[in-house]
Amino acid sequence: MNVIETDYLVIGAGLTGTGFVDSLICDSDADVVLVDRRHQPGGHWNDAYPFVRLHMPSANYGVNSLPLGRDTIDEHGPNAGLYERATGHELRAYFRRVLEERLLASGQVRFLGLHDHRGSDADGHHVVSRLTGEATTVRVRRRLVDATYLESAIPSHHTPNFGTDPGIRVVTPTGLVDLHEPATGFTVLGAGKTAMDTCQWLLDEGVDPDRIRWVRPRDPWILDRAYYQPLDQVATFVEGQARELEAAAAAVDLDDLFRRLEASGQLVRLDETVEPTMFHTPSLSQAELADLRSITHVVRKGRVVHLRSKEIVLDHGSIPTDSGQVHVDCTATGLRLAPSRPIFGAGRITMQQVRQNQPAINAALIGHLEATRDDDAEKNRLCEPNPYVDHPADWVRWTLQGLRSEARWRADEDLGAWVEASRLNLSGGIGDHAHEPLMRSALMRLFEFAEAATSNLERLLPQTVGATATA
Repeated sequence: MNVIETDYLVIGAGLTGTGFVDSLICDSDADVVLVDRRHQPGGHWNDAYPFVRLHMPSANYGVNSLPLGRDTIDEHGPNAGLYERATGHELRAYFRRVLEERLLASGQVRFLGLHDHRGSDADGHHVVSRLTGEATTVRVRRRLVDATYLESAIPSHHTPNFGTDPGIRVVTPTGLVDLHEPATGFTVLGAGKTAMDTCQWLLDEGVDPDRIRWVRPRDPWILDRAYYQPLDQVATFVEGQARELEAAAAAVDLDDLFRRLEASGQLVRLDETVEPTMFHTPSLSQAELADLRSITHVVRKGRVVHLRSKEIVLDHGSIPTDSGQVHVDCTATGLRLAPSRPIFGAGRITMQQVRQNQPAINAALIGHLEATRDDDAEKNRLCEPNPYVDHPADWVRWTLQGLRSEARWRADEDLGAWVEASRLNLSGGIGDHAHEPLMRSALMRLFEFAEAATSNLERLLPQTVGATATA
């Protein structure tokens, strides 16, 4: 049995694990062992469907020390006018570069790919090779870093929660590109971003919207991607934040809040006649939204219970199907809705979201604080977990906690400067665009409504408990 020693044992080499390690070694001389069950870094991007893309711009994704993409604006397609979004292939290549050019090249990191972490005992942590079965004991001087706590559920590895009769054509989104026979139609199962991506891909590939049937158990609230643009379009992002705070400051109750958020363009829905009951923070461009709205055969009878030879049994009824129909399983849960826990603890760091909907800067921030601060209580104060959202009412807690975290960072001179300088910071470079009329107006309204919005969201927060419990 091999025995090695290190300062940090990091489990998981996806965005979260590599982002943490990148910041840690940039700001310290720590020694790190990075372990992943896959053969290369990149986490779930290694298993994603072929047509996957980032939801948001490449400019603010990845690790802090290595840019992703060219910071160009797309000129064609449904993302035209907005900053580029990396493809799955580009992301896998990027994380390989991160490993080779940044982590391994530093001399501070060792990577054990195709290894499982099997727990720990008095001798240390035990990892085992998936290829050879060889066991290695890792003795950790400082901390174990769990970068798998919020690991995503991937469609290609997902076990459906419904039964399927023999002969039914069921594929994951990955299987769509390997079809050998034409389909009589496509039935997309699920309401999340994977289902949206699948419907968009089918439309882009020339499938008539009338041949697509979409089983949506819950309709989602969606973010307009135009309001989440960095760099030369950062004024639009700040304008979106100002609109959110204005809505939050004026809302009399939860229903009024969502009417105001929708009226301001900060939340949009697929069907204007159906009230959304889900919020997982997907983003779409207006062109993508129009494309998805062209699919009018939407089934709202709950989740799939069983796929039979001639019918799909749902929670609240059934619909017909046939042997020529291709059923696309997009029901994997995606984001893991795990309870929050302190990020910094005795001998352990549990990686979690801090700034809402920005996983890259969260990982880098935690690594930076671990490298530069000694007091765990202070680090936890600056890095309060902000769990993923599920129900629309979660928007209140999600936004309120984000406002509190931003205030703490601004009050800490060193940390505030680090956040502002980070390439992962979506709001970075505000000062460079302060002369723009939109930026001046947005900043004035941000300052005007910030305090009132925070106070009003604190008042609304107790109402969200009943709303999510009812859902």
